[in-house]
Amino acid sequence: MCGIVGNVVARADRTPDRAVLARMNDRIAHRGPDDDGVFVRGPAGLAMRRLKIIDLATGHQPMAGEEGRVWVVFNGEIYNYHELREALAARGHVFTTRSDTEVIVHGYEERGLASLGDLAGMFAFAIWDAPARTLVLARDRLGIKPLYYAVLPDQIVFASELKALLEHPAIERTLDLTALSRYLAHEYVPAPHSILRAVRKLPAGHWLTYTDGRVKLEPYWDVQFQGDSGIGAAEAAEALRGALDRSVKQHLVSDVPLGVFLSGGIDSSAVAAFAARHFPGRLKTFSIGFEDPSFDETAQARRVARALGTDHQEEILNPRAALDLVARLPELLDEPLGDASFLPTYLLSRFTRRSATVALSGDGGDELFAGYPTYQAHRLASALELVPRWVRRRLVCPAVERLPVSLDNLSFDFRLKRFVEGMDFAPVDRHAAWLGSFTPDEQRGLFTQDALARMEAPPSYAAFHEMLSHAPSASELERMLYLDLKGYLGEGVLAKVDRASMACSLEVRVPLLDHRVVELAASLPMRLKLRRLTTKYVLKRALSGVLPHDVLVRPKKGFGVPLGRWFRGALAPLLRDACAPDVVRRAGLFRPDAVERLLAEHADGRRDHRKKLYTLLAFQLWASRYHPA
Repeated sequence: MCGIVGNVVARADRTPDRAVLARMNDRIAHRGPDDDGVFVRGPAGLAMRRLKIIDLATGHQPMAGEEGRVWVVFNGEIYNYHELREALAARGHVFTTRSDTEVIVHGYEERGLASLGDLAGMFAFAIWDAPARTLVLARDRLGIKPLYYAVLPDQIVFASELKALLEHPAIERTLDLTALSRYLAHEYVPAPHSILRAVRKLPAGHWLTYTDGRVKLEPYWDVQFQGDSGIGAAEAAEALRGALDRSVKQHLVSDVPLGVFLSGGIDSSAVAAFAARHFPGRLKTFSIGFEDPSFDETAQARRVARALGTDHQEEILNPRAALDLVARLPELLDEPLGDASFLPTYLLSRFTRRSATVALSGDGGDELFAGYPTYQAHRLASALELVPRWVRRRLVCPAVERLPVSLDNLSFDFRLKRFVEGMDFAPVDRHAAWLGSFTPDEQRGLFTQDALARMEAPPSYAAFHEMLSHAPSASELERMLYLDLKGYLGEGVLAKVDRASMACSLEVRVPLLDHRVVELAASLPMRLKLRRLTTKYVLKRALSGVLPHDVLVRPKKGFGVPLGRWFRGALAPLLRDACAPDVVRRAGLFRPDAVERLLAEHADGRRDHRKKLYTLLAFQLWASRYHPA
């Protein structure tokens, strides 16, 4: 696991500045504290920071092919590298290390860009092909590993994190107002945009080439739903059980200590169960909890750990620790992210790092197997749409609004109010409204008139429609799965886990997102994922006998954070300072009265604005650190 940076200039008579590359590289030292390397030759400069996981002795990067004409810097893990190594050696390639990095460079020498399809793993890498004068950037299929880049008139600059790009003097810090609007809508900035106008994110499953100033960007993979193939539940469960077992076993390969994040939910428990089967010795598992009992899952995690016989450790996140972490958000996140579960994820990563360098996570199960309540809600919404709109607006909505505000995790009033708010939208926009923070109408009341006038397009859910324009033919609920895989998971959850874990120099692996598991899940009909209102039906059936029955039937809790209460307690002063009227007015982006109304309604208990306020707070703290133009 590493961090990578680079700079390639368009003219052959120029060379990248080695000192600038070194500064960029040093900025992401947390991603790789064990080793570093720099390569500058002709118009190309590559650099990396390494966290040693595989081949501790000889895996130094940048790494070259046999003749020194092709160089690579690589962030990630290739889980099928043993098989690829054997195949490439049989074709005459000579290996000088035991590192998985070397199969990338030899694979490219052998098959060019087609070699991307051979890789099973998580990755973001850069290849400099000197004879072709071409830079190749590539990102894994699901976007587990990040990669930012900026194409300038005479050069391209790239890095694993935005903060490293900002060390290059040619990168401007101009705020992208359309990206800010999309952040407020979704709580993350969807690729290919970033929060800065000059910078882009390489989309998941894409490659980019840069040759003498010319850029080409292409997808090499996408999820393909296959409709109702007629497969039965028993056959699907057996195939899924085997795929999960094989994936977790492959993800255990490591030359350093390894453990598993365990929440007590189905996904992390499944990963822990399969890992315990194959792990030599007693598997370590790690959990994070809260003092607020409605958010705490440590008892469930302990129950699973006892059943699996793991060496289990846990830590509790209290409001004081949360305050310290929120104040550090700009240091830890170089792009605003409105997912408050970043806080426990960071603490869990820091806690785990004391005992392990690699951790397996259960991320991805909800997006693959329709595990979120939103999928049930879409089915209920279809039925409720038969009720005349005037009845919903005059009778249902006022009754729901009168429900008392509860700040518990996924409280009844919170879920019902979100559900009713989404009913005025068409299905795609409804999905965005249920998941995000500020609707387009709410943004029009939040932004100043000047900020709205300077946007390239008015606030909308266009990002979701752009994602779906690339989606293969699918049913309505499969389209929502696609949005969650590409958006909420790919741009939100995975970004959160990467930044939180790498800030602690911890590698996190996600076996449920092995592309072979994803392709199998996509091939299964929707009726095996959401069976009436039962979520994750086929996954639960596949795990019958693998996990205790009570784990499989326990309602989903999610990785929530008691922000609602914290914003009325320990976090209230920080929130008020960051969103103070004079601070908001000076920035000229938001209307101070609109922000003040949100603060007052939440503080008085009239409304639950936890999501909106955290999304605003995360942006305000980011802006105070990076001072965008």
